[in-house]
Amino acid sequence: MRFNVPSKLLLSRLNGVSKAIGTGKNAYAILDNFLFVLDGDNLVITGSDLETRLTTTIVVSEAEGTGQVALDVRRMLSILKELPDTALTFNINDETLAVKITYPNGEFNIAGLDGADYPAKLIATGIKTFSLPEKNIASGLQRTIFAVGNDKTHVMFMGVYWDIMPDMIVYVATDSHILVRYKQTTATPGFESSFIMPTKPAQILLSLLDKNGEAPVSIQLEEKSATFETEDYTLSCRFHNGRYPRYNSVIPENVPYVVTVDRLSLESALRRVSVLASAGGLIQLKIDTGSIELTAQDIDHATAATETVTCDYNGVPMTMGFNNQNVLDVLRNIDSESVLIKLIDPARAGIFLPAEQQPGEDLLILQMPMMV
Repeated sequence: MRFNVPSKLLLSRLNGVSKAIGTGKNAYAILDNFLFVLDGDNLVITGSDLETRLTTTIVVSEAEGTGQVALDVRRMLSILKELPDTALTFNINDETLAVKITYPNGEFNIAGLDGADYPAKLIATGIKTFSLPEKNIASGLQRTIFAVGNDKTHVMFMGVYWDIMPDMIVYVATDSHILVRYKQTTATPGFESSFIMPTKPAQILLSLLDKNGEAPVSIQLEEKSATFETEDYTLSCRFHNGRYPRYNSVIPENVPYVVTVDRLSLESALRRVSVLASAGGLIQLKIDTGSIELTAQDIDHATAATETVTCDYNGVPMTMGFNNQNVLDVLRNIDSESVLIKLIDPARAGIFLPAEQQPGEDLLILQMPMMV
């Protein structure tokens, strides 16, 4: 086999594909490699950890022959990072799989492995297809992924739940302390389905998408996996097993008290008082008419901090405790100028909402309190 390819283009695509490859010890040594498949003028490059598979296709020049070879991930990335933007020629011996990479001033010689040993893609069954603009998927994942859990005893929480309905998609994530529900009514798949997308492929897909892009992403849903096809990459991932909790049932409907507060003012004050918070991150919010008093203290080190933020509130006074990092994460994922905090009593979860929802979107974040 032989082909020419620009070094920077190849490096860019290999960096993308490498995100699917495990960073620790892989189940099979072959998974420490990229799979290169030459088919005509198309070079198809794949990376996988068995659960997630990421593929990209590059149009190469002066291609000769067809075939496949597996090349070490770390070695290939190290070589390409040291090269300037230049033309590369790959010559692969079909019998020995010896690989010679030449460029204007030199060459590299490395050993390849038999690409036939690379795990094959799963055979698709029961496919349902639809497409969404890049920005829709990016928004859905970005709004929810911060709340995904990492407790391996609750695998169903270790991913973003896609609740697909004919006239909308609801993205949900929870770690049992925070629950995010993000409705996207501009998406109209036309059928019902649901799946739990594990954290790793969700993060990879998010990193590949243009956050403001209108380009369509083709989505194929199979019985146990999904495939997302963008202009440059194709990502396939297995679903997490397990039944996702009935998320709507934990969201209270009748909430009597509403606080309206400037988001940046609350976030800035929270950052300052958090400097002296205890290891558990407890922040006390004393909510009264027209103000929120934030207090943090660390009894072990005899430190404390207090700051007051103005707000719009005319309900009964109450004092609640929240984890500082959780509240900061919530505020970062709300992009309106003001935030609504809906409350029932200090022992019940608080609901955080943007004061103004974006068109076609409905974001709700439920946060459990801490004992004060």
